[in-house]
Amino acid sequence: MLNIYKTNTMGKIEELQQFEKGCWIHLTNPSEQEKLHVVRELSIDLHFLQDALDDEEIGRIDKEGNRVKLYVDIPISTKEATKDNYTTVPLGIMVTEDYILTVCLVETAVMNEFVQGKVKSFHTHMRNRFVLQILSNTSHDYLHYLKKINKQTETLEKSLRQSTKNNELLTLLELQKSLVYFSTSLETNSLLISLLRSGSYLKMYEEDKELLEEVKIETKQAIKMTEIYTAILGNIMNGFGSVISNNLNRVMKLLTAITIVITLPMVIGTFYGMNVPLPFQEHPHAFTIIMIMSTAITSVTALLFWRKKYF
Repeated sequence: MLNIYKTNTMGKIEELQQFEKGCWIHLTNPSEQEKLHVVRELSIDLHFLQDALDDEEIGRIDKEGNRVKLYVDIPISTKEATKDNYTTVPLGIMVTEDYILTVCLVETAVMNEFVQGKVKSFHTHMRNRFVLQILSNTSHDYLHYLKKINKQTETLEKSLRQSTKNNELLTLLELQKSLVYFSTSLETNSLLISLLRSGSYLKMYEEDKELLEEVKIETKQAIKMTEIYTAILGNIMNGFGSVISNNLNRVMKLLTAITIVITLPMVIGTFYGMNVPLPFQEHPHAFTIIMIMSTAITSVTALLFWRKKYF
């Protein structure tokens, strides 16, 4: 999908049909025709689009003449059944004298906030500041998703106490994988921010430097949170197997105790079903005596198991 945006004199974002100076060109999983159209009209290298659409691309920054190319890893959330899965995708950004071009494989919340006009002081012609605002939104989303992961972990931790299934284990594995993606992406983003602070790639005013400093702090905070949550998840995973094994042992112990209690009167009944001489078989109240014996033995056994906390 190819979209062209530009902010008007009132600061409102409008969608255009043609390329104009000071516009923002955004490609989301573009078709071959759209990629060739952009390459032809803007005279850019097709390799930039291909790299930006490679989901394995790592964060980095390059400069060729008056064009600056950045690759930023941004977080996304996908829904699978009733679970939220988290991962990262690369966002390609090209800054030129006349426009800014962004390319991403999927639609993301980071870029949607600009389209929906939710970002303050956003202007498409302020290209360098636009890049910093993208980085700022990215760091905010990392922190937001990390908090959601932490809440999911707390919920799973509570359910572990009674669980004998693998559902919680699989969910924890997914969260652990998400944290690995976040950790790797945040490290590369942090390196990119450090390069931007040198001033060799983008010209920055004082306000831009302050914003970049905030982004740096938030990124470091996200890195620290990722490390903490990874350690917590690791500890939970280590204890998960023991918890499930212990819960399973409790269930098996209960079922075994119930089986023994039920089996005792059946054994007595089986003996008295034999065609051989047995005690009380000539007694007029033989059935009552046998029932009392069975009840007494069963009750004593059940009481013993209860005192041993098998029930």
